[in-house]
Amino acid sequence: MTLSLRQFLFAAAVAASGAAQTVPESVMLEKQVIYSNGSRLAMDIALPKSVGLHPAIVAIHGGGFNTGDRSMLLDAILHLAEHGYAAASIDYRMSPGTQFPAALQDAKAAVKFLRANAAKYSIDPDRIGAAGHGAGGTLALLVALTPDFPEFEPGGPNRDVSARVSAVVALDPLTDLGRADPSLPEAKSLPLFLGGSFENTRAAYMLASPVNWATPQAPPILIARPDAGPGDQTQRFADQLNRVGASVEVFVAPAGSGAQRRAIDFFDQHLGITPAKAVVLVADHSGKGEVVAVEWPTGRELWKVPNRGGHDVQPLPDGHVLYTLGPDKKVIEMDAEHKAVWTYGPEEGLQHPISAQRLPNGNTLIGDAQLGKVIEIDKDRKVVWTYESADLANMRMRNSRRIANGNTLISVEAAGKIIEVDSSGKIVWTFTGEGGPKRRPYKGLRLPNGNTLVTMTSPGELVEVDPLGKIVRDIAGERNDIRMIWASGFDVLPSGNILLNDYLGHRIVELDAKGAVAHEVRLPGRNIASIAIVQ
Repeated sequence: MTLSLRQFLFAAAVAASGAAQTVPESVMLEKQVIYSNGSRLAMDIALPKSVGLHPAIVAIHGGGFNTGDRSMLLDAILHLAEHGYAAASIDYRMSPGTQFPAALQDAKAAVKFLRANAAKYSIDPDRIGAAGHGAGGTLALLVALTPDFPEFEPGGPNRDVSARVSAVVALDPLTDLGRADPSLPEAKSLPLFLGGSFENTRAAYMLASPVNWATPQAPPILIARPDAGPGDQTQRFADQLNRVGASVEVFVAPAGSGAQRRAIDFFDQHLGITPAKAVVLVADHSGKGEVVAVEWPTGRELWKVPNRGGHDVQPLPDGHVLYTLGPDKKVIEMDAEHKAVWTYGPEEGLQHPISAQRLPNGNTLIGDAQLGKVIEIDKDRKVVWTYESADLANMRMRNSRRIANGNTLISVEAAGKIIEVDSSGKIVWTFTGEGGPKRRPYKGLRLPNGNTLVTMTSPGELVEVDPLGKIVRDIAGERNDIRMIWASGFDVLPSGNILLNDYLGHRIVELDAKGAVAHEVRLPGRNIASIAIVQ
C-alpha cells in the first residue's frame, strides 16, 4: 500500500468512488464507535493486532468545514495501523448547521475519548497525535495549540480528561483564515463556518486562525504542502512558530514524492515508535503475491509491494531490494521508495526466474527454473557465467546462491538434492536427503565452518551437513518438538540465531543455538518461499 501524502493521510478519492477497502490481516477495524454522546458523533478505529500499548493518531477529514465524513480516511487509518498506530478517523459537526468552535470541540472530544479509553484500545495515553488535511489540518493544529482554552473545551463524560496531543501533521491547512486565498474551497465556506465575512466577524476569524495561537508550548508540528508557493501563509505560520521557539517543519510534498515516509518518520520520531530491532523481508508465494517487510520479533508489517508470487528476495544497501517476479519473467531491483531502478527479464531471455542474488562484485546471479540454468550477469547485463542442466529445467530447481569459495549451491528440488558447482561447471559436492526425492531441499547456505545448512520438506526440517555429507545437526523433522510442514527459506541473525520459515505452516520461527524456539510469528495466508534479514 504505497500512497502519496494526500492519499496516505486521507484517501478521499478512494472513498468518494465507493471502492471497498480491504482490512489487512494485521489490523482490527472497529466502525461506528460513538465518541460524543451529546452529538452522537462516531469514529472508525483501526488497531494493530500486535501486543502492547500503541501510540494513537486522530485523523480529521477535510472538505471546507462543510462537507466530507470519516470514511474519507479509511485507507489512511488502515495504513497507520499496519505501521503500529491506533488510528481513528472522526466525524465532526459542520457548517452551516453549526459554527466554530463546534468542530474544534468535537476534535478535542475525540482525543479525550481515546485517552479515556486507552486501556480498552491498547493505547498509550501519553502518545497521541493528530493529523488532518485542509479544514481537518486547521482543526488538528488548533487541537494542538489550544489545549486549555475553556471556550474550546467540549462537555460530556470525559470533560476532565486532557485533549493534549504530542505531535501534529497538517496537509494544506489554512493557518491565517483572514488572509485565506478566496479561490480555495475552505475560504469560500468560511462565512458559513465563522458566522459571516472577515469584516463583520473579525474576532471569530482571529480565534480560528492557528497563527494567532503560536506558543513555545506547542507540540512538534509538520506542515506539508504540495508546492512551494512564495509568500505562502504556511510559511508565515511556521516563521511565527520559530520566533516563539516552537518545533515546526515545512515539507513540500508533490505527488509521487517520499511524503508518506516523511510523515510516518515524523510521527515515529515524536510518538516513540522506535526503529525495528530487525527487519525480515518475506517473499510471499501465495495468492497475495507480495514482498513484505516484517519487523522482528513483533511481526508488524512495515510495507509490502506486489511480487506476483515470486520466490526470492534479497536486501541491498541503502534500502534497495532485489526480488523475483517469476510469472512476469523478471528480476527487479527497487529503491527505498519502492520504485524499480533495474530490471532483467523476458527481453534478455528469462522464462521463470526463481532466485536472484546480487554478488559482492556487483554482478547478479539468476536461477531460471523453466530454462534449467543459473546465470551470472555483469553490470553491463552481459552473461559472464552459466551453468545449465536438464536436471534443473521444467521447474525442477529452486534456490541458488554463490558461496564464499566462488562456487554455487543449487537446490534441485525435484531430485531431492543440493549440488555445489564450481566455476568450470563441474559438480564438486552433492547432498541428498535421506528418504529420496520426497525430501525436497529448498535452500542451501554454506557456513564459515565449512558445513552446509539445508532446508527440506516431508516433513519440514533444517539440517546441518558436514563436507562428507553427514548430518551433524537437525531441527524439526520427524520429532514433534517443532513440527513443520515444508521448511523453505531461512537466514541467520547477527546473534547467531536462525530464522526458519514453514512454507505451508504460514509462520517464521527464531531458533536459538540449542534449536529451541525463541520467537514465533505467524503470517496467516502467506506461503513464505524465502526470507532474508536486513542487516
